[in-house]
Order: sequence, then structure tokens, then C-alpha cells
Amino acid sequence: MSTSNASDLAQARLGVLGGSGLYAMEGLEDVREIRVETPYGSPSDQLRLGRIGDLEVVFLARHGRHHAFTPTEVPYRANLWALRSLGVRWILSVSAVGSLQERFRPLDMVVPDQFIDRTHQRPLSFFGEGLVAHVGVADPFCPVLSRILADVGESLMPEGRSLHRGGTYLCMEGPAFSTRAESELYRAWGCAVIGMTNHTEARLAREAEMAYSTLAMVTDYDCWHQEHDAVTVEMVIANLRSNADLAQRIVAMAAERIAVLRPPSSAHQALRHALMTPQEAVPPETLQRTALFTSPYWGGTGAEVSNS
Repeated sequence: MSTSNASDLAQARLGVLGGSGLYAMEGLEDVREIRVETPYGSPSDQLRLGRIGDLEVVFLARHGRHHAFTPTEVPYRANLWALRSLGVRWILSVSAVGSLQERFRPLDMVVPDQFIDRTHQRPLSFFGEGLVAHVGVADPFCPVLSRILADVGESLMPEGRSLHRGGTYLCMEGPAFSTRAESELYRAWGCAVIGMTNHTEARLAREAEMAYSTLAMVTDYDCWHQEHDAVTVEMVIANLRSNADLAQRIVAMAAERIAVLRPPSSAHQALRHALMTPQEAVPPETLQRTALFTSPYWGGTGAEVSNS
């Protein structure tokens, strides 16, 4: 059974994940806040459901609207489960990153196409406890969404600032910034930018059969660049404010294109050949917890969505 037929996508919603400095999304019409309880606990905040043109959009501040969660503490599984439960099939992530290469300058934007994961304290799967699934993440970003973001971004970038297509996002644990030795190591690996959140989201989004892409806002040169100050919170916030309005305009215009295209993605069928455990061998509690994702292949198994 396919989970990405035309009727599904015609009713699907866009999810927007806001990072440091982006705790709300302007331009949403008919906004209401929804509280969703999930099998993985509470999301970072209430989800804001609104509309951009003909497309329903669900916005969530990944650190909470008051930035209460460190990158490690963000309830990633609850956030992604909540988005999927509300019918989200595409996710645009807006994130602050440090640059690891000279050409990615502060105030530039990057639409990355690869990850290296250096986190070590986070759950990276919805599965386990009697149910094994192996999804493919060779190409962790949806190329269709990334192309839309990049096309829109290029059309809106002010003179003197650039949008870069492609590059590897190094995901570190945080919350402290890199040491100089770490920064130089990641540069030697050829990484483009460094952040603390997106790889975890992308992995979970793939398991939840949601297409995922990132608009990465460059705020600093990490700590490797001898001619620039090492990254500080003050530097990050100042450059985020400079980029916030532009990022919101890019996301809003990208949403308009997604509303027209309703693009199918290979991510929408990521579980088709990934479920390894026979349904009858899965413990009932695990079956119920993961039913939101598995029921299109196995039939109804008792998934319940609680929201208000």
C-alpha cells in the first residue's frame, strides 16, 4: 500500500520548524494553537496551525517559544510525531549554523544536502522495543524541497549576500560551541556548516515518512577563523535578527510553491521496505506507539491522536 497517493498529498500540511531566533512565524492566517500529547511525551511547545494561501501550515519552535530546551533536551520524537499526527508531509527547517569554510559568510544562507552526525545523547529512532525498521538516509534531505528553498532563496537574497546550494551539515551535541581543534577537524572533513539539531530531526522525519529540508542561516565562522572573533551568543543573536525577516519571506514563498506542486517525495514511502519484524511478532504496546507510521502498511493498529 502506498502512503503518498495524490489524495493524501492534496490534504497534507506543511510543517515549519523554527530554531534559535525564530520562535514564531509571521504571515500565518487563521492561526490557532494546538496542544498535542504523543507516545513520546509533550512537544517543545504548542503547535501553531494556520494558513499561507491555500496551504495549511503547522509551525513549531523546536526550543520552545522561550528557548527553554538545549539541543540535547529538545523532545525530537514528540515534535516529529506531533507534526505527522496533524497531517504534515513536508517539513522546512530554519536553523542557525556556523560556517566551516571561507565562502560561507555570516549572513549567507545554505541549503545543505548531507549530514555528519557527532551527537551521542539522543534517541534517533521511533522504532525498537520489539519492532525493527531500517530506513535509507543516503540522501537525508528531500531534493525537491531543497530545490524549492534554493530557488526562492536565490530570488530574494539581498545584494552582497549569497545562498549556497549543497554542503555537509555537521551536527554536534552542544550546547557548548566547538573547540578550535574540533572546528579544524570538521573543516578538514570538508563540512560546510555546523549546527546542533537538524540531523536528529531529519532521521526521525524520514522514519515518519515526511520530506525534510533545511534553510541554514550562517551567523558566524565558528571558532576557526583567525581574522574573526570566536562565536558568541551575542554574535549569533545579532546575525539571526538580521536574517529573520528574510528567512520568513523565503519560507512563505516556498510554502506557496509547495501548495501548487504538492510534490511527492521518496521520503513519503520510506517504510515501504523498511519494516523487518512481522506484525504478529510486535508487542502490542510497541504496535500501538508506532501505528501512526505503520498502519498504512499493516492496517489500523490503534493509533490515537490527542489534541486540543
